[in-house]
Amino acid sequence: MSSGRKDQHVDLADAQQQDRPAHNDFDDVRFVHHALAGIDRERVSLSTAFAGIDWPVPLYVNGMTGGSARTGEINRSLAIAARETGVPIATGSMSVALRDPDMIGTFRVMRDENPGGFVMANLSADATPDDAARVVDLLQADALQVHLNSVQETVMPEGSRDFSAWPGNLAAIVERLEVPVIVKEVGFGLSRPTLERLAQLGVAVADVSGAGGTDFARIENARRAENDYAFMTGWGQSAVCSLLDAGDAAPGGIPDLVASGGVRTPLDVVRALALGAHAVGVSGVFLHAVLRGGEDALIARIGAWLEQIAQLHALLGASTPAELARTDLLLRGDVREFCELRGIDAAAFSRRGERHTGSSDEG
Repeated sequence: MSSGRKDQHVDLADAQQQDRPAHNDFDDVRFVHHALAGIDRERVSLSTAFAGIDWPVPLYVNGMTGGSARTGEINRSLAIAARETGVPIATGSMSVALRDPDMIGTFRVMRDENPGGFVMANLSADATPDDAARVVDLLQADALQVHLNSVQETVMPEGSRDFSAWPGNLAAIVERLEVPVIVKEVGFGLSRPTLERLAQLGVAVADVSGAGGTDFARIENARRAENDYAFMTGWGQSAVCSLLDAGDAAPGGIPDLVASGGVRTPLDVVRALALGAHAVGVSGVFLHAVLRGGEDALIARIGAWLEQIAQLHALLGASTPAELARTDLLLRGDVREFCELRGIDAAAFSRRGERHTGSSDEG
């Protein structure tokens, strides 16, 4: 992808933040409020562990950009904010850096500004094991995100139309690398059969990255002269539905899950954790903060989110993110319909926390 397209993607993604729908599937997930369930905020630990990865918080800055002078400066701000708040961070796709060595610095800045942080490199599923090893080395990365973007490629004017090599590529990359490989969608969700296939390929972590946030089908259609792929807008399933679908898998039959896509608030983070994610990634909201106020604005935003996430844990009686899996949830609207069509018992989520006492009013 050219530097010009990298800049164009940033502008189109930020524009979507301005006119995003008022409602997404996270709004169809409500906590049952138990008035005597709360604990002391000081008892809450936000640390999370999965697939041999230990993070101090269940929040991360998901892959966004890099590959041009402008996006390199954005990555600098993102990295500084990650360093100051302790959140893990991912780069955007580094394919352009493999083709153009002049662009390496626009990604390397994430490690230069955040030498002690958890940094994830990022490549497409077209990458070879050698490509994967090279970007991990360039960034001294702690993990590699490999993104699945067949919908985006389909709508992209210059995109690929052959996805047949992806499973073999993923298996080879997992075998080659010593760092964890995190396979992620780019905003269209991962179904349970896909997650089961990833586990068979040796993938230990998957980011379900669902619909409801930045829509790359819409972004690529805006780059087409005729805007003739508008019918692809809204393709896929949300992070909420992907997590629910995954919850019906056999134990050990899928990778450990993280989630992103459509996350707007600390409450959305806690909802995703309650649905089984070990950590939650944010892109659009954090990109918007950087573009409007630089790293200082993002540092303030992330700090506020982390405190609010901890306070919501205390309110819900969960001393760790893992304990949120025992909270009672009401699944409604489109999410409930998804559950019914996929054979998932939505009502069972409302009775997960029988240890709680007190009011059963909705929250």
